[in-house]
Amino acid sequence: MLRLSKLTDYAVVVLVRLSGADCVQTSPGIAASTGIPEPTVAKVLKALSTGNFVSSQRGAKGGYRLSRNLSAIPIADVIAAIDGPIALTACVEGSSSECESQGICPMRGRWDPVNEAIHKALNRITLADMQMGRSPAVLVATRQVPLQSAAE
Repeated sequence: MLRLSKLTDYAVVVLVRLSGADCVQTSPGIAASTGIPEPTVAKVLKALSTGNFVSSQRGAKGGYRLSRNLSAIPIADVIAAIDGPIALTACVEGSSSECESQGICPMRGRWDPVNEAIHKALNRITLADMQMGRSPAVLVATRQVPLQSAAE
């Protein structure tokens, strides 16, 4: 089963929450309004700041604000910022882990097209789509690939 981390889920919640604010928001304020524990919000905001999704303002009137509009943030970027590169298996290009059977595996490289399809789909969905509950039309399959017969 493919599953995103809770931190990625929280990052989406935090980013959407920040989009509804006209001013900077503090970590405790975001925690109170979302129900996410404040230490977790602080951890997520730090990662989002490193990824240039949010900017921080120091001082008594400091806090965080979005660096870009939600429509300019693909969900793939949020996943990569929090969980690292999107890689279904250890043998796909861009994976941060090594496969122990890399030299002898008959499936080596065969997961790359699947991984690429998932990555492309996640790049087409923005946080604005998620906020509005939209299903982007670009996700509708426009091409069908015929299965090869056993004789081929």
